[in-house]
Amino acid sequence: MNWTTLTKAYDTLGESPFWHPTEQRLYWVDILGRQIHRLHLASNVQESWQMPQEACCIAPAQTNGKPSGLVIALRDGFYRGTVWGEAVTPIATVGTGHFDFDTRTHRFNDGKCDSQGRFWCGTMNEPRTANDGVLYSLEMQGGQAVVTRQATGMTVSNGLAWSKDDRTMYWSDSFGHTLHGFDWNAKTNVLANRRVLKDFPPKSKEKGTGPVYGGRPDGATVDSEGNYYVCLMEAGAILKLSPTHQALARIPLPVKFATMPCFGGADLKTLFITSLRENRSAQELTEEPDLGHVFATRVDVAGAPVNFFND
Repeated sequence: MNWTTLTKAYDTLGESPFWHPTEQRLYWVDILGRQIHRLHLASNVQESWQMPQEACCIAPAQTNGKPSGLVIALRDGFYRGTVWGEAVTPIATVGTGHFDFDTRTHRFNDGKCDSQGRFWCGTMNEPRTANDGVLYSLEMQGGQAVVTRQATGMTVSNGLAWSKDDRTMYWSDSFGHTLHGFDWNAKTNVLANRRVLKDFPPKSKEKGTGPVYGGRPDGATVDSEGNYYVCLMEAGAILKLSPTHQALARIPLPVKFATMPCFGGADLKTLFITSLRENRSAQELTEEPDLGHVFATRVDVAGAPVNFFND
């Protein structure tokens, strides 16, 4: 596959890309850089928006059916950014009765919106000492934020996505090397029947022993046929799984440390990936100097369009 490097500046930890259909822009975050970026591909104009905390993930928002900025997960909760570049407004944060985690050791991580306009995001244990990450959903009811604690038991929450028929929700633990599935009722927003869909073998503890490391599950997306695409961190590949969770392809990437894919472009047949430079050694950066960039390639199967948060 022919990959194009789209960005000039590096992200420390690029994540959460999505394609905005009305703006024809690619959005993504640099979590540790505390920035939200957007790139207008036709003009090649990139803009950045500084956040007061780590910008963990984002999704487009709409009010009365019209685009109205972003919903944003920062370290300590959910925020709205209605106008690009202006101050963000808290919706639900730690200390307001919505969440019960310690922001000194935990933060939000991967998230996106479901087909009903709810925003979902999971927390991660930064020191990786416990699997106490929690998955939350947010919806607005009569102008009030309703936050629901949906699932627990992950160290690094990742891989959030939904099946084409809206009956299955995917959620992975990057640290635990496991992809989980849930039955999901879109109308009632109830999860059930949690099960392991795929285990990813961990890295051998002794260097040079055991099979070649195949990577761990990171960010993910789905295409228009319901296939699930997950970045395999440290393996330089995307694993494509069928709706029945069978491996269909292993797509090679331009860098080993890719974080999350998304589909975009006018026909949704451009595949984008973000990547990171965080904690990479001098040797790794010499071998892969493009780490931290955003990349794109053309594909045959279109992606599913992004879901908007209903304000």
